[in-house]
Amino acid sequence: RDSMGAAEAGIKWLLDLQNRDGGIPTFCRGWGALPFDRSSPDLTAHTLRAWEAWKDVIHQPLAARAEIATRAALRYLRKQQGERGEWVPLWFGNQHLKEENNRTYGTSQVVQALRDLQQGTGDMLAAGVRWLQSSQNPDGGWGGGESGRSPSSIEETALAVSALAGLAEAETAVCEGTRWLIDATSGGQDFKASPIGFYFAKLWYHERLYPMVWATSAFAKVASTTGR
Repeated sequence: RDSMGAAEAGIKWLLDLQNRDGGIPTFCRGWGALPFDRSSPDLTAHTLRAWEAWKDVIHQPLAARAEIATRAALRYLRKQQGERGEWVPLWFGNQHLKEENNRTYGTSQVVQALRDLQQGTGDMLAAGVRWLQSSQNPDGGWGGGESGRSPSSIEETALAVSALAGLAEAETAVCEGTRWLIDATSGGQDFKASPIGFYFAKLWYHERLYPMVWATSAFAKVASTTGR
């Protein structure tokens, strides 16, 4: 199958997956009674980036559907945004926090999606950026929630740096976060994984590729926005 056909098939699958609340579940539509059919801000953010990446080259009927779905997804994200500007993901958490969720992961993913879209998301985006800035730990890294509540990790710091890279108002936070990442990875040579994956029955897991892929992405984004 050609790449365009494959892309359009994937976009159609995501469009058909969208829940009535406008959000995107893990892999099946539903009533939100089970984790698998429940909409999630981070999954919705990933989907928005996919629709945005292909909207100008796919066939018009599908692009029109994606535009309508995008507006519904943005309404969902607005409803899910916390009072301080944060979003809570579904399958990622942080063991150091009493509530065991991971607002840094969720907010970083949504902020990156809103930055890609740049359409009617100004206030949502600004609030998300402010939350990420305020949640940075004193050591320059990020944990899973508010500042000082959980230790910094490569995964969470890399995601936050990627989300904030290139924003003038976040330049200091990005610089401090990048320095933390360089030190934590021994200059990009050592990537210690943290258990931020969260599954049923409090089954926590780590993935060795998460810190490597996300840190590399963060370094690349910082380099592309600063020229260093």
